[in-house]
Amino acid sequence: MTAAAPARQRSKILCLTVGVIVVLAVSLGVGLGVGLKHHHAASTEVKASNSSNSPSNTTSNLQALTPQDSSSFFLRGAAAMADEPAQDRVYTFVLEERLGAPDGVEKTMLVVNGLYPGPTIEVNEGDRVIVNVTNLMPNATAIHWHGLYQRGTPYFDGTNAITQCGIPPGESLVYNFTLDGWSGTTWYHAHYSTQYTDGVTGAFIVHGKNETVPSYDAEIVVQLSDLYHGFSTDLLRQYLSTQGMTGEGLTGVTQGNEPVPDAGTINGVGQWGNSTAYSNYTLEANKTYRLRLANTGSFAASRFSVDGHILTVIEADGVPITPYEVSGLVIDVAQRYSVLLKTNRTTGAYWMRGSVQEDSFTYDEPGFNGNQLAIIRYGVDDSAMPSAELAASDPGAGDGAPGDLDVSLLVPSDFVEAPNSTISYTLTISMQNTATNNWLSFVNSTSWSPLAGQATLFDSLTLNSTGANVYDDSQLIITIPQKEVVDIVINNYDDGDHPFHLHGMKVFVMGNGAGRYQGQALNSNNPLRRDTVLLPAYTWTVLRFVADNPGMWAFHCHLSWHMAAGLLMQWSVMPAEAALLTPPQQMLDQCSMLKGISD
Repeated sequence: MTAAAPARQRSKILCLTVGVIVVLAVSLGVGLGVGLKHHHAASTEVKASNSSNSPSNTTSNLQALTPQDSSSFFLRGAAAMADEPAQDRVYTFVLEERLGAPDGVEKTMLVVNGLYPGPTIEVNEGDRVIVNVTNLMPNATAIHWHGLYQRGTPYFDGTNAITQCGIPPGESLVYNFTLDGWSGTTWYHAHYSTQYTDGVTGAFIVHGKNETVPSYDAEIVVQLSDLYHGFSTDLLRQYLSTQGMTGEGLTGVTQGNEPVPDAGTINGVGQWGNSTAYSNYTLEANKTYRLRLANTGSFAASRFSVDGHILTVIEADGVPITPYEVSGLVIDVAQRYSVLLKTNRTTGAYWMRGSVQEDSFTYDEPGFNGNQLAIIRYGVDDSAMPSAELAASDPGAGDGAPGDLDVSLLVPSDFVEAPNSTISYTLTISMQNTATNNWLSFVNSTSWSPLAGQATLFDSLTLNSTGANVYDDSQLIITIPQKEVVDIVINNYDDGDHPFHLHGMKVFVMGNGAGRYQGQALNSNNPLRRDTVLLPAYTWTVLRFVADNPGMWAFHCHLSWHMAAGLLMQWSVMPAEAALLTPPQQMLDQCSMLKGISD
């Protein structure tokens, strides 16, 4: 491990003005609208050691992960599926504990169908997707289909305590939704406490009817992730404790220091210690490949590159992008990109890199290896290996190559002018040590906590739809009774970056800058559209979305530790119309089964 000074130190006092304001009397709920009066107990999902997502079996009783060949990440592809009529695509998912060693270190995992990552869903826009999920894990679960609109089926969004109460252990649920108006690269994952950190993830590819991207010959899914050797809820309990994390260079109380990963993976394979296992991809020379990239990790961004090759970005979060050449790109948690890779260099074997970024780490994790590698080959035998000397350091894309991705330069290839906003809301993001000595996350004055056996969507179907506060104080819910164009003005008062994800709708990224928002000019001329946007430390960001999709939609930080600590709020959009969309009775019955049970 290369020891480095921590890039960030979590502050115990929040600071911000146009310059800096010291926030006083936090326990009294004073200052900047981020007081603690709405804080309830920490998430019920991690309250007690005998009611967490901790493994139910000893490792000696667990079945091993099913080996997964790298060829399984090659897609059938848009061209092969283009002439297929809209149809039902049926999948069966079994969620269970397995014993795995993605980077050579054995650990208990939670996985889909014995695989890590889980099976890839590949469909066409207009298809109906039917997924029968059986939960054989020791705790309840929910599966979220990241970025999909779920128009007309908001109860299948798969968000615990918001659009469903969870699938109880030993029970099943059929998710059934149609893919209208969405195409591109996305993923699915458990949306229940920190379960997806332990392995419940997989790629979800939707081929568009009229996607405006350059031509290519084949497609490959590449999923990048950080990796923890410990089980996620054990790490979460320590993170939320009055003591905090322990690690090199940490002494005394260390609240607010997020768990640091041990390594990373590329399509489920990484290297730690002496491990030399690599995922391998045999390509053809002089072809163009679309690599569909996704950061399916829990905490760290990952930088993707291929030694000696220029990449062309053509998609971001399902939005076609004007082709943009880069040497590499940093992908924040939950974001996706498509890049074109041309196999037109000297035939041979090359390192593919998924480098776990350390910017957000506040301490050194012994043995940490962020330099994750895979191998691509073309024009040579499958046994050919890249240069071992180049494994430790990235040689770049070659002389005269472009720089890395600058997100501010991404331009959607389908021109869309942002509509004028009709209403605006201001949100503040902060992390605080509460009066009860818990370290929690806050949106305005509320730290979200899921309520066992409840789903706010179901509550909204019968509660006051006029916008009155009819929800528990642990839920920050903004009601939008009718169609609106909403501006979200976000001031990030934290010293860390937060990738925020909006369920059910895409956002226009209207602008961002240092400090807090004070009426700075916004860009409505074909701004970037996506569903997951990074909010850098001590900055403002303005997002705009068209609130016309009835339902209850989460808006949250996608870092597992932060969401579990409460960094989530909700938009109740057109609740009167949402009340006409009746959820299956089975989902309501599962709420009754889970009511009063702490997971």
